[in-house]
Amino acid sequence: MTMLKNSLRGVALGALLAVSTVALPSLAAAQSVFTAPERLQEGSVSFASAERGAPVLAGGQVVATGRGFRPGQAVTLLHGQTPLSTGAIVANAEGGFEARLTLPADAAAGNHPIVVVSQEPYNAVLANLKISPNVPLSGESNFRITNSRLTRGLYQTAYSAKRNAVFVTSAVGRPPVRQSELLRLNGDTLAVQARITPAAAPGRTNAAGETSDGGVFAVYGVGVDDAHDTVWVTQSRQNTVAVYRQSDLSLVRQFDPGTVNHARDVVIDETASKAYVSATFQPEIVVFDTNGLAVSKRIKIDSTVRGETFSAASLSYDAQARRLYVASNSTNEIAVINTQTDAVENVFKVAGARGVIGVAHDPVTNRIFAAAQGTDNLVILNGADGSVIADTPVGAGALNVAFEPVARRAYVSNFGAGTITVVDVDGRIVANLPAPPTANHVAADGRGNVYAAVKSGWAGDGDDSIQLIRPRR
Repeated sequence: MTMLKNSLRGVALGALLAVSTVALPSLAAAQSVFTAPERLQEGSVSFASAERGAPVLAGGQVVATGRGFRPGQAVTLLHGQTPLSTGAIVANAEGGFEARLTLPADAAAGNHPIVVVSQEPYNAVLANLKISPNVPLSGESNFRITNSRLTRGLYQTAYSAKRNAVFVTSAVGRPPVRQSELLRLNGDTLAVQARITPAAAPGRTNAAGETSDGGVFAVYGVGVDDAHDTVWVTQSRQNTVAVYRQSDLSLVRQFDPGTVNHARDVVIDETASKAYVSATFQPEIVVFDTNGLAVSKRIKIDSTVRGETFSAASLSYDAQARRLYVASNSTNEIAVINTQTDAVENVFKVAGARGVIGVAHDPVTNRIFAAAQGTDNLVILNGADGSVIADTPVGAGALNVAFEPVARRAYVSNFGAGTITVVDVDGRIVANLPAPPTANHVAADGRGNVYAAVKSGWAGDGDDSIQLIRPRR
């Protein structure tokens, strides 16, 4: 469950209907005022769509799941002073419950703070009910979309102009990850040209001296270096990176585990022979020398939010602007790094966004595009001062964003909605394309096209696919 420190933007939820059978007692009848409060435990409540893997939408059914309550304890869910259920919610023998609720059709999208009140003993906490915007599909006839099913666990793509090839990473499951591939595809047909499974990773040794299976050096993020005919990958599970040859995908350099904390994204500045890697959960970008294949420096990013730590996540390198843009999913900020000096120039707070995770930039307008999972929106910032130019609802779980420089549009992959939203530089939606069931990552090729990695969903019973999205001219 996500606990709220304070309310978000004012949004009216309206009355909620519920499936329940027992009348809820009034507070006055339930207990006297100021009896002994709960001291030993605080229950928590989370909300999810009744349809597994689907977003919570207005008019849909929601399942409220409670944990950590006392067996038999009565629980009330309130939006303001309005109960969400018409009957008692009682914790079972394990201290949990499930309640099915139906949202009204006119429920406003946004994050709604729900008061969770438990009785005997009394306690109250806040839970977050996020209702996602339902953005209709549009503009599909203006694009040619090619799909190619490849393998499970697709994560990212990166395009090589030198080879007209797309490099794709995949990894399946949690550690020890045993299924992972790096693939090279034809940039026009998406035909597989080469594929390899990374080498075995070292196992972990416990206190008793027993070594467990380490799986493989699974690959997640990917960046192309055409100047050296190499491709860089991040290996989040081993906290490191590796370098492969583009020609045959043979390994050039495997860096030691622990080199980059939970390495996520990697981008290449070919002019300066640098690779930049984000250290997730750390306020750090690790810089590599692509000539010597060695760590050259570490850039620390200080958050502007008092008491909080910047967590480097998605990266976007703009070669024209000579700037690196870094999203912080912990503090909802975007950092701007001058890649000529490797100095942090600005750290902008992304107003109106929660769970900022994706970032891109337009060098013509100096506008920064920030995708936010927690608020399902794309926020466009002025790159000079960080002021908000546009705030566009795009769909559930806005995860990644890529700026396509030919038509000068931003493409947003909405993981929960299973769509890719295309917006202009002013934040107006020009298309909302299907990418079901879960759109994971988008990357532009510089020729006017975009590649999207689309996962097969919660069932995991089919291969993931790559979409090649080409505008009709």
